[in-house]
Amino acid sequence: MKTLRDAFKRQGEKLHCSFPVQFFKRSYVVRNFEKFDCWILIFSLCLEEMKLRRTELQAEIESQEEEKNHLQREIEKLSYKLTRLNDSLTKKIAVRNEYDRTITDTETAYVKILESSQLLLNMIKREATNLDQTLVKANMDKQQC
Repeated sequence: MKTLRDAFKRQGEKLHCSFPVQFFKRSYVVRNFEKFDCWILIFSLCLEEMKLRRTELQAEIESQEEEKNHLQREIEKLSYKLTRLNDSLTKKIAVRNEYDRTITDTETAYVKILESSQLLLNMIKREATNLDQTLVKANMDKQQC
């Protein structure tokens, strides 16, 4: 970064205006004009330095705005992906829950079928035993006659 001091050195001047001894022997108007001329130079250099700093600052601002815009676009992309992922997860979780409900209902029905089958089997065995006993009794009655 250029400074006011560098600007003076470039022009072969000192940072403060030093006037030769003859300056003080000149008239008041000439001395004031030369002082004024020196201040104009200092003012111009200060203004130049401020413009340079402003330009550098503007470059930094533009760079940061570009980075901000890039990050904003990335955030928007990631937000879009996140929304799609959340939607997909919501649908898949709903389907999984439906699977869970169907599996639970099927298992419950299966257990009921097993219990009913066991009851039916026990009833058939009991009826078969009763029929066997009735048949044996009928055969005994037939043999006794």
